[in-house]
Amino acid sequence: MDRKTHNKLIRDKIPEIIERAGDKPITHLAGDEEYWEKLKQKLQEEVDEFIKKSTPEELADILEVIEAIEEYKKFNRKEILKLKDKKAKQRGKFKKKIILDES
Repeated sequence: MDRKTHNKLIRDKIPEIIERAGDKPITHLAGDEEYWEKLKQKLQEEVDEFIKKSTPEELADILEVIEAIEEYKKFNRKEILKLKDKKAKQRGKFKKKIILDES
């Protein structure tokens, strides 16, 4: 069997799933700096997948990464939501489907 090189952040149970499928995963635990970089890469990967296939499952993957970022960076969800609401009040949302053609 040909080995694949991935070098990417994976969900916690993926090594078990790979083993149950009869393969032997080679993994390591990231340090803080590597983990932060891999979280950002994973967010981009999940956003790219959502753009290709806009399903609830792909959106759920984005939310999972966002929650991991919140936890790692010790961001407060309530504070983030307050900031989101403040921006919405000041600048609006995206409900009216307005496209800026020129300014």
